[in-house]
Amino acid sequence: MSRPLAATEPDPWRAPVTVAHIPDTGLHRELDASAAERQAMAGLAGVHDILSAQATFDVVPKSGGRLQVTGRVRARVGQTCVVTLDPIESEIDEEIDLTFAPEAKTRRLEDLIEEGQDGEEPTEVADPAEAIVNGIIDLGRIATDALFLAIDPYPRKPGAVFEAEVTALDPKDHPFAALEALQGNKQGKKKDK
Repeated sequence: MSRPLAATEPDPWRAPVTVAHIPDTGLHRELDASAAERQAMAGLAGVHDILSAQATFDVVPKSGGRLQVTGRVRARVGQTCVVTLDPIESEIDEEIDLTFAPEAKTRRLEDLIEEGQDGEEPTEVADPAEAIVNGIIDLGRIATDALFLAIDPYPRKPGAVFEAEVTALDPKDHPFAALEALQGNKQGKKKDK
């Protein structure tokens, strides 16, 4: 499933931070998902289990009401090998580096990017800032999205190799075999005459 949560999906791992309470020197948070949070995340991610999930974040205020959020998500995920169908565990270690800005500023930036693209070749644009919604950023949601995007959709057990079963083809078994048989029957009838 490996995708971020849709806006309508519930947040299984919540750690909201009120932007107004972030000191000028920044904020450091360490998160450890509970068993219930991990179980809910596993269900949404479509994996057997999330055995552990931790995240560390540093949130630093920038000019213009922006915030720089850096950190790391580490997790152990129980999945099924796509080759052997055996249960396996995957380690995830994902870095996070996002910029957040007030919602009005992110909308204005999106509009400017769209206006600049009208009728022109798309140009490389740095990732736009994420929106600060209602004065809050949810570090749990950020960690969940990073975790979901890092899950391998086709996990393989170490050393597992898919080998297709190859059977030798009968030389007479091909798409034109029926046509050859008809031609053989016609030639046989001509000889009989």
